[in-house]
Amino acid sequence: MSSPPTRPVLRARYERRRAEVVAAAARTFAQRGYHGTSIDDLIAATGLTRGGLYHYMDGKEALLIAVLDELMDPLLARTRAILDGPATPEDHLRALTRAWLEHIATHRDHMVVFNQERRTLERDPAWKHIRAARRDFERLLGGVLQRGVEAGAFRTTDPQLTLLALLGMANYTAQWYAPRGRLSAEQIADRYVDLLLDGIRA
Repeated sequence: MSSPPTRPVLRARYERRRAEVVAAAARTFAQRGYHGTSIDDLIAATGLTRGGLYHYMDGKEALLIAVLDELMDPLLARTRAILDGPATPEDHLRALTRAWLEHIATHRDHMVVFNQERRTLERDPAWKHIRAARRDFERLLGGVLQRGVEAGAFRTTDPQLTLLALLGMANYTAQWYAPRGRLSAEQIADRYVDLLLDGIRA
């Protein structure tokens, strides 16, 4: 991969094109699977030559890492920003779930790839930082549930199982979500939280 240009205008153009390359890779990986995608498939998807593709990325694995970074990094940053503000556990849970579902809606291909390649991610040392980001997000979300239990706002004998249930619901949304569907991402998030809290609200 070539070094990005230093001039601001050229750097901005480079970053925009790189983002397009990553989005095309995410779409292709989601459709064909990471292991079923060849460099030629990525060349066709991006409209670049082989040399042009390597101008933006070092190869297929680097593209996968970029796809997953684009999924996890903004979500983790948004989660921390939400939790930095004062709110009840329920309000934090609702705001966090809305941000999460909106992020999945705008990164649906990225989320499909994450789910497809989950086992590979657990094994490969190259994706240690992605695993760490995922664990951080789950820890922060679990902390909201735990605070709700400790405050007497949530009633559940197993906060960890509650966390896993919410993770399962939200993460699977990418498999069926339709941008022009009956419910918006925010509405889906609210329904998930309502469904969860109807079972654990004190």
